[in-house]
Amino acid sequence: MYQNQLCSMTPEHTTPDPDPKAGSRKKDHIDLAFQSQVGPLELDKRFHYEPALAAHPEPGSIPPLQFLGKTLRTPVWVSSMTGGTEQARHINRNLARACGEFGMGMGLGSCRQLLYADTCMPDFDVRDIIGPDLPLYANLGIAQVEELLARGELRVMEALLQRLRADGLIIHLNPLQEAMQPEGDRFRRPPIETVAALVKAAGFPVIVKEVGQGMGPVSMRELFQLPLAALEFAAAGGTNFAKLELLRSDPVKQQVFEKFARVGHTAAEMVEHANRLYFALGKKHLVKHLIISGGVGDFMDGYYLIRKSGLPAVYGQASGFLKHARGDYAALQAYVEAQVRGLELAFAFLQVKD
Repeated sequence: MYQNQLCSMTPEHTTPDPDPKAGSRKKDHIDLAFQSQVGPLELDKRFHYEPALAAHPEPGSIPPLQFLGKTLRTPVWVSSMTGGTEQARHINRNLARACGEFGMGMGLGSCRQLLYADTCMPDFDVRDIIGPDLPLYANLGIAQVEELLARGELRVMEALLQRLRADGLIIHLNPLQEAMQPEGDRFRRPPIETVAALVKAAGFPVIVKEVGQGMGPVSMRELFQLPLAALEFAAAGGTNFAKLELLRSDPVKQQVFEKFARVGHTAAEMVEHANRLYFALGKKHLVKHLIISGGVGDFMDGYYLIRKSGLPAVYGQASGFLKHARGDYAALQAYVEAQVRGLELAFAFLQVKD
């Protein structure tokens, strides 16, 4: 009682309160105490929390990463939409602007529309926005690469990269998507043969990715023995393009083939495969970098996966970026800024469990 009276008294000589919000903060602590309890089953068991080993990190404290011959300030890879619509153009430009501001890499959506015409070039032409010092990669499906190589038109891919001022080419492997797509392409040879032929003939870096279901250890083993710039997982957990195409098809086809959409591999599973293969293959392992994408919800997932990887890795986080890239840039900027700050705190205070 006496202490409460002292707190409510007004002294004759006062000094500025160094903590003017203390009263309201203490009230919040009392009001929210019971809502703030976290039970054992809710704990994130992937990490050791180490509060004694670092100060609060300064903005920009994430260690820079040498990736694909350039320096990333944030270990994040942003895959954009395709082109051909005003919305896609707006999204691509917002994403490129965020990459430039926060130092992230970017892969374009499928550039198939640009192979022989520049009608949609404004939807993809983002080099001036992202800047010259960050990686920007074009994107084609394996079916288009197979066809171009069969016709001896490697120069068409080279011209595409020159027009986009892209650093290299992403090839997406999507046999189940094409099989489920009503107007899908058909592969005449195994994709590994097409990829091998391209990297042998091409003078530009090549990245290979899947499109939402990941890939198993045998496919990864074969790809790791090719001199690719990187392998992108596009694992299960994000957008599944086989399922997407089934949703576009007729009800009978949906019922018959729906189970194909349930096969795949998670990003965590693929990291384990990649680590085992890295040691098993030794000098035969030629891939230098990983892009870990597919089902990465936020910086906590991303931090965990890149720290588990035995290879230098960045993570892709598609849905969150896409959601915020549709409106004003300020919304995307605020979202990315919060994700980057979370990643800074993770580097400072979290250690991944063995």
